[in-house]
Amino acid sequence: MDKYYCPYCNPKYQFQKQSSKGTYICGLCGEDLIKKPFIRLNQIIALVAASSLLLPLIYTFIFLIKNQINPPNKNYQANSTLIINIKETIS
Repeated sequence: MDKYYCPYCNPKYQFQKQSSKGTYICGLCGEDLIKKPFIRLNQIIALVAASSLLLPLIYTFIFLIKNQINPPNKNYQANSTLIINIKETIS
């Protein structure tokens, strides 16, 4: 029953009745009840905003942990065999 609401009455004091046609009406004012959507637009916007703030943070932590487990190679000098191969292909 909580899937329906009256747009004119306070939600604290609403109670629903079923009319003879089978539709739900408000017990206070007699208006037809409106069905609540499962996912509202503001919930979608809130999820996008929260994910845009949290995903970079999660991404950073994943790479931080990955670099702690397998530290990158700190040898920045090129291999001498690679340099020799490059010189041979140029000349």
